[in-house]
Amino acid sequence: MNSILKSQNTSSLILRLGLAFVFLYAAVAALMHPLEWTGFLPGFLTKIFDPVLLLRLIAAFEIILGLGLLSGKCTKYVAALAAMTLAGIILTNLNQLIVTFRDVGLLCAALALVFLED
Repeated sequence: MNSILKSQNTSSLILRLGLAFVFLYAAVAALMHPLEWTGFLPGFLTKIFDPVLLLRLIAAFEIILGLGLLSGKCTKYVAALAAMTLAGIILTNLNQLIVTFRDVGLLCAALALVFLED
């Protein structure tokens, strides 16, 4: 039983670190070079909001997600929020699946973390 718990803790840590890196990297990159990222925003949102402002808001949200994953607190809920975020990214960027196909794997990692946590 102890080795199962140790394995789950290690798996959770690896998933949390990997997902946190992705969200934190995307947030920092978007803040540093917003014009390189505006093309990934859904058109219907850029018609309503300034793209750079929208990117800043999304980056702030991604930083919160990344830090939440790193903290290890409420992991199941943070991972569920990460999964919903990734699903939204995929669904709103189906026309750019050549790039966002990677997000499918990240979505699966987030879902695995949801089900791994008690």
